[in-house]
Amino acid sequence: MPGSVVECRALTKRYGERLAVDGVSFHVDAGECLGLLGPNGAGKTTTIRMLTGFALPSAGTVRVLGLPQVPATASVIKARLGVVSQEDSLDPDLSVEKNLLVYASYFGIRRAEASRRVDELIRFAELGDHRTDTIKQLSGGMRRRLMLARALLNEPELLVLDEPTTGLDPQARRLVWERIRRLKRGGTTILLTTHYMEEAQRLADRVAVIAHGHIVAEGTPDTIGGRADAAVRIRFVLPAGVAPEQLPMPAAMANGRVEVRTEDEVRVLHQLTGWALDAGVPLEQLTVERPSLEDVYLDLTGSGEDHEQ
Repeated sequence: MPGSVVECRALTKRYGERLAVDGVSFHVDAGECLGLLGPNGAGKTTTIRMLTGFALPSAGTVRVLGLPQVPATASVIKARLGVVSQEDSLDPDLSVEKNLLVYASYFGIRRAEASRRVDELIRFAELGDHRTDTIKQLSGGMRRRLMLARALLNEPELLVLDEPTTGLDPQARRLVWERIRRLKRGGTTILLTTHYMEEAQRLADRVAVIAHGHIVAEGTPDTIGGRADAAVRIRFVLPAGVAPEQLPMPAAMANGRVEVRTEDEVRVLHQLTGWALDAGVPLEQLTVERPSLEDVYLDLTGSGEDHEQ
């Protein structure tokens, strides 16, 4: 797609006989956050490795920042990316400040400018009281915030976050989310992989669900829940003596309440309330439950998880 910061077309990766990524296609536009959702083993990390130049695709194409992601341009693209990987790659023997300064040197950033950026990013990560602490002295949440700060040292045009909050407690996770939201407000383009539905709901403008190596659904966190195979549930209680079989549409009993599943809630609610008025039957405790992102995700991916390569 013209103007996209990332464009993957029919991206495929094989490891021997195993097909880890199977014809994946998606794009990320400037200034948006795309959430790539999927269980462990779905192909998320393998896709990220190809996109960032750390693995060669078996087939298909990747363009990043307008350049083809091939060995000849990989170093140019990497210089314009910020990447937060799943693994903690901080130097455990160096201080917070020294980790950032050493990393800045990899990009050829001059000492004075590097010091300015390091000061700014330490404030961004709320690590001012820990700048002389070694990595061994930091909590897990502090280390993740530091990795995020480190990924911003080169002022990247694209930020790639691979499971950025895995293993964090809820408080630490929310601190990382707030830093990511701040970057979004500033216009940073972000590609986020996650299997936390709340994370995708809070951060992503669009989501793409990947399962068994290929994209199975795309949309916004809200509209993707409108898929036909994730029906709205209308639930209510009928008075004694009135059976679900008397309703003008198929219904079932669930936890003591009548449940009607539909792909067209407006039509069914109109039909249902019209029947209730004509029959003089009250519909008590009526609720309409739309499928959540998690409902759709589980419906699309199932509950089983494999080990990802």
